[in-house]
Amino acid sequence: MKVLLRRNVSNLGTIGEVVDVKGGYARNYLLPQRLAVEPTKANVKTVEADKQRYLEELARERQALELRAESIRGKEITITARANEEGHLYGSIGPAQIVAAMAETGVFLESSHIVLDEPIRKLDKYDVTVRLAEGITATIHVWVVPHHDEGLPEEAAAKPTDAQETAEAAQDSVDQGEQDA
Repeated sequence: MKVLLRRNVSNLGTIGEVVDVKGGYARNYLLPQRLAVEPTKANVKTVEADKQRYLEELARERQALELRAESIRGKEITITARANEEGHLYGSIGPAQIVAAMAETGVFLESSHIVLDEPIRKLDKYDVTVRLAEGITATIHVWVVPHHDEGLPEEAAAKPTDAQETAEAAQDSVDQGEQDA
């Protein structure tokens, strides 16, 4: 049975194509879902007009994605992560962390846009590809730097706080009282 496609149907065809399908597939799926119609002259004209609107909309979307890719291209983001002394991360950085870091800069993406061959596992600078659509890509620079404990420098962190000194003094007096008894 020949049908005229009103929408793109995967593994079958695109808008405006006349394709030959089995009768049951046409009657039970394509026609009820309004994905296809009979290929009459009136339907061909209607579908051609729909196809033109679809192609214009697709071109506008593609142009918007190109502009977005241009605005993303070359951006640098920094991600802090815990790492050992050799620079190996405890864990890894994947698309979700990159998307979160980009969101902090005001660029909102989806994890599916980030192209990583494998998760990032070392401290370094990485060039990461962002694929917004087929053929529309941008490269961003991701710096992975070590996470440092917030607050005091190492010397001050090693020095006991007043609360720790008070707790130790109280413990010493309890120990002293037990020895006297």
